[in-house]
Amino acid sequence: MEIKIRTPKGFSFKRTVRSHGWCELLPFEFDEGQWSLVRVLEAAPGGQPFTVKITGARSGLSVTTTARLGQRATAKVIRDVRHMLRLDDEMDGFYSAVQEEPEFAWIAREGAGRLLRSPTVYEDLVKSLCTTNCSWALTEKMVTGLVRGLGRETSDGRRGFPAPEAMARATEAFYRDEVRAGYRAPYLKELAERVAAGELDVEGWLGSELPTEELRREMKRVKGVGDYAAENLLKLVGRYDCLALDSWVRAKFARTRGGARPAADDARIARYYSRFRAWRGLALWCDMTRDWLESEPTRR
Repeated sequence: MEIKIRTPKGFSFKRTVRSHGWCELLPFEFDEGQWSLVRVLEAAPGGQPFTVKITGARSGLSVTTTARLGQRATAKVIRDVRHMLRLDDEMDGFYSAVQEEPEFAWIAREGAGRLLRSPTVYEDLVKSLCTTNCSWALTEKMVTGLVRGLGRETSDGRRGFPAPEAMARATEAFYRDEVRAGYRAPYLKELAERVAAGELDVEGWLGSELPTEELRREMKRVKGVGDYAAENLLKLVGRYDCLALDSWVRAKFARTRGGARPAADDARIARYYSRFRAWRGLALWCDMTRDWLESEPTRR
């Protein structure tokens, strides 16, 4: 079954898919040779999950599915794809800001700035927990363990991202021994239990009216979520006034913007992007990842 989805003017499928490392984490699969993004999606409650393959098409996207879907399921696929690829995000303000700076005008010209995300905030939160204080290879290992160990299977043998209820039923030993989550093991289990019980509404963060700093504090109340994870998650819910600095960003800034200085301190990085105000975190990320389509392998 094929579904056509129209995209906004100037949208870049390639820049969105390769915006950060989520395209490398199951249940996403990225084929750079064919420029396709495969994803397992959940059907209506009780239905079997299924696989979709997303490719760029003239004036939009082509989404093929492994199952024939009814009207409601088709509508959900469209909503999920639009959400993941940020098709409804308003980018005009950002593009106006970067077009005023010659070194950043490429962002609007190439349609960069939309950051790939998961169908749910919960999945993005779990994955963000799996990026902290570790290598990208370990992040991939942990997420793969979660999906393969707890995700529901599709008709083509793939697995979706596990629901909070499935993660809540797993033991702490599973997270420690099978997922290799280390110190995160009790945090993942507690998070899943709180979400499954309705105690914590992480999906509500997407439309929250809280100021960014208050929302950041709320995110950090989840055990294991520090400044870095919270500020990355803020970008995925549409807040870009945080920088989310880590060792990779600091090193990349020093190489590309640091001049003769061997290292870049956080205050200097903040000053450099302060001109973009509410968009500074997104401007930084686009600046640091501009070359990913040409030569550099994907990172977070």
